[in-house]
Amino acid sequence: MTTPSPFSYSVATSRRCGSRSSGVRAARYAFLLVACSAFFGIEAAHADPLPAPSFSGPLAPNPHPLSVDAGPFGSISLSGQLSGIGVLQSAATHAGGIGNEDGFADLSNAQIEIQTDGRLQFYVQAGAYSLPSLGTAYLRATKATDQLYGPIPVAYAKAMITPELSISGGLLPTMVGAEATFTFQNVNIERGLLWNQEPAISRGVQVNYARGPLSAAISLNDGYFSGKLNWLSGTLGYAIDSSNSISIVGAGSLSRSDKSSVATPLAQNNSSIFNLIYTHTSGPLTLTPYLQYSHVGRDDQLGINRSADTYGGALLVKYALNSEWSLGARAEYLKTTGGTCGTDPNCTPTNLLYGAKSNAWSLTITPTYQKGVFFARGELSYTRIGNLQSGLGFGRDLNQRDQVRALLETGILF
Repeated sequence: MTTPSPFSYSVATSRRCGSRSSGVRAARYAFLLVACSAFFGIEAAHADPLPAPSFSGPLAPNPHPLSVDAGPFGSISLSGQLSGIGVLQSAATHAGGIGNEDGFADLSNAQIEIQTDGRLQFYVQAGAYSLPSLGTAYLRATKATDQLYGPIPVAYAKAMITPELSISGGLLPTMVGAEATFTFQNVNIERGLLWNQEPAISRGVQVNYARGPLSAAISLNDGYFSGKLNWLSGTLGYAIDSSNSISIVGAGSLSRSDKSSVATPLAQNNSSIFNLIYTHTSGPLTLTPYLQYSHVGRDDQLGINRSADTYGGALLVKYALNSEWSLGARAEYLKTTGGTCGTDPNCTPTNLLYGAKSNAWSLTITPTYQKGVFFARGELSYTRIGNLQSGLGFGRDLNQRDQVRALLETGILF
């Protein structure tokens, strides 16, 4: 079984199917809730930025989110993102109906988050979104919302057992990888090649522990949004000092799952994946190099006729030029091994990238401007495929090895 090609517009992260109008409805709800908040006089609380969603920078969340005192229920806070994106690209697939042309504009985020604090917390993130990713065809926000995680991509309850120990359950962000799911959370507008091999959001339960420089978490979840709780994920992190930290991540399926859809890539959902992530901060500079390995075992019952592996490495860089301007960059390389059938006529090669034993590398640079809640950032990226299998590349004929993209994203983080 092969992963979807760029022509099929899907990426190797979890997906969710829904009705075609759900993304539009979610965006309308986001606008309505913001308007109602203003109308009913919800005031900005002078508090620290909210703990979720996470921001890795250079974009920063609103330091004074909307908040209301709900008495015994604690503080209820509202935040959100409203942004648009413009894209110019070479070697577009022009796949019908998904908006992947040489140039186009789209909504990248129309989302709101509602959350509480205290011993028993809840978090709900709702709205419309697009998830631009290197090496795959662009999927417009309405279709992305419908076919990936739906109009409520993240929602969970969290119980604080002690200040160090908590339990969360619901629709949870993955602990795998160094990049988060949505554009505003990351150094770059587009997600990278390594991210495209990882789960992104899973249904499940997670236990979290943090004490001093040590942090750990373990989760039972459904991997690539399969609906079957057969994945076990864990992470262990250690802050060496105020400038350096390291984490180890591992996740994998415990049993067979035959789910295969736009939402759930069959091979990756029956795999295991590991990361070693290091972060160094020195004044305005942050460096995050990380390594990634994944393995898919042979399973003839599922149509995975050969085992295959991926090996990858990436470097994420962000540098604050001043209080308003910053620069982000990413370099990465990913290769696959195994998966070939030789002369066996009854075998289907296992494709995890652009054909068995293919590889790819990319370079991305992202200058960013933010003043208050307003932001604007541009991006230039280049992706190159090696050992391409015919029909799995870029362009109308799906045989192009190179793609250049220029993007502009602008909006508000309220």
